[in-house]
Amino acid sequence: MKTENIITGEERAVLIGLITPEQPEQKAREYIDELAFLADTAGATAVKTFFQRMDRPNSTSYVGKGKLEEIKAYVEADGDIAMAIFDDDLSAKQVSFIEKELKIKVLDRTSLILDIFARRAQTATARTQVELAQYRYLLPRLTRMWTHLERQRGGIGMRGPGETQIETDRRIILDRISRLKEELKGIDRQKSIQRKNRGKLTRVALVGYTNVGKSTLMNLLSKSEVFAENKLFATLDTTVRKITIDNLPLLLTDTVGFIRKLPTHLVEAFKSTLDEVREADVLVHVVDVSHPNFEEQIEVVNRTLGELCDGDGKPTIMVFNKIDAFRPAEADPDDLMADTDRIRTLEGLQQAWEKRTGGNAVFISAKKGTNIPQLKQLIYDRAKEIHMARFPYNDLLFERYDDLGENS
Repeated sequence: MKTENIITGEERAVLIGLITPEQPEQKAREYIDELAFLADTAGATAVKTFFQRMDRPNSTSYVGKGKLEEIKAYVEADGDIAMAIFDDDLSAKQVSFIEKELKIKVLDRTSLILDIFARRAQTATARTQVELAQYRYLLPRLTRMWTHLERQRGGIGMRGPGETQIETDRRIILDRISRLKEELKGIDRQKSIQRKNRGKLTRVALVGYTNVGKSTLMNLLSKSEVFAENKLFATLDTTVRKITIDNLPLLLTDTVGFIRKLPTHLVEAFKSTLDEVREADVLVHVVDVSHPNFEEQIEVVNRTLGELCDGDGKPTIMVFNKIDAFRPAEADPDDLMADTDRIRTLEGLQQAWEKRTGGNAVFISAKKGTNIPQLKQLIYDRAKEIHMARFPYNDLLFERYDDLGENS
């Protein structure tokens, strides 16, 4: 299967999401906007969005019967819609039923992200990780692949050729998953040796939500050419560069970005990437401060790091990027919350986050190079503290360099 693409060319798509008690309308619309960005990244064009208010997804059709008829009518009237993309994971039963009704390709959020992963995977490591994630996604959905066969349902002696083929495919996939896991274990061992061979240099890892500018910042700090563009998951491969800030050498790592509603098994497939975060001495948490919901993105990253990377407790520098694109939030006349409870200006945000982080926050524009010296100083200070604890005999050396810097 193996890192194949399911979206070809500029295909037109409709997006479908639910408004539920757990997911109010504002959040549902934010998720759909992100889904549209994901579709664009994969090469599809979202032309229409459908929402429905429900307590929970319908177990067969995801949306209600009336809404599915509305979507079907729109698809048939347009005549050029190639796919329907749903904002939540769909079961094999749901996909099969909806495809039968709409007569177009049906994707869910996870399959769309996997398609992007398949496109972005460049190295053997990334391709292996993506293939493992694809097979894990495919395994519980095998049934839909054999709906064209005449299967008989029942007990012993009643199984049709489709079910026999499904069992065969399940064994093949389980064997392939096992082999891919072994390959990744070998990759992990190699990367572990590489990390040990780097010596005791202080390690700084760039983390953050996808498309916040980590790779752009990596290029700026390391003077390298890491691939960067305004797309989600622009890079899947871990990039490590040795840089020197003042007199202190350190290792800077760019890592894969996180996203809301990203299933745990997708993140786990990128364990070797996350190992760079686990073994980092300092985390540089990059945030797109121009995004209207950047605080929720911060929570997503922190939660993911806490659950999968043991990221909590590491020295962390908060880097609020894209200040050149920041626009102050306009007050909602219907909002009963006092202005003091909601910070709306860049200056207010800066003061609040510097206080919240004890001074470990900086507001920059990686694109324009704004406040990069302040960021370098913060990284230097945190990395120096770790280096001094690791090599206390270097104390006098650092003092001598600092004195030379002050007198120069």
